[in-house]
Amino acid sequence: MIIQFVLNEKPCQVDISPNTRLLDLLREHLHLTGAKEGCGIGECGACTVIMDGNAVNSCLVRATQIQGKKIITIEGLRQNGEYDRLQEKFVEHGAVQCGFCTPGMILSAKALLMHTPHPTLEEIHRAMEGNLCRCTGYNKILAAVQDAAGHGEGET
Repeated sequence: MIIQFVLNEKPCQVDISPNTRLLDLLREHLHLTGAKEGCGIGECGACTVIMDGNAVNSCLVRATQIQGKKIITIEGLRQNGEYDRLQEKFVEHGAVQCGFCTPGMILSAKALLMHTPHPTLEEIHRAMEGNLCRCTGYNKILAAVQDAAGHGEGET
C-alpha cells in the first residue's frame, strides 16, 4: 500500500504493508532511529513523535493512519545544523541522562510549546505525564521545558 505524508517538512511516499506500525516505518524503512521501542503498548512515551501538531505514541499508530499527515521526529527538529531551543535546554539542564527517553520527552514538550508557548508548570506536567524516565526525578526535564518556554527555574 502506498502512503503519502510530510516527514520533517519534506514530502514522503512509501510502499508499506497495511499492518506496519509508524514506529517500524520510521526505524526500519526510513532509518530514523530517534523514536525508540520501549513498551510497545503506549505507556512509556519512548516512541513519541508529533503528528499534525500532537504528540502520539508511534507504537500505537498504523502507518496507514498517517496518509496526508505531517510527522515530526526528533531528527526533524535540527534545522540548518542548529538544534532546536528545547534540545539545547535539555542539554543545558542535564536533562538527557542515558538518552533513551529523551527524544520522546523533547517531542512531547515540543508539541505542548507549539500549542501553548508559555505553559504553566501544571500544563507541562500534564503534557509530559505519558513519558517515563528511569534515570531522573524529572526535575531537570521540567526545568528544561520551563526554560525553553521562557520561564526561569521554579517559575510557573
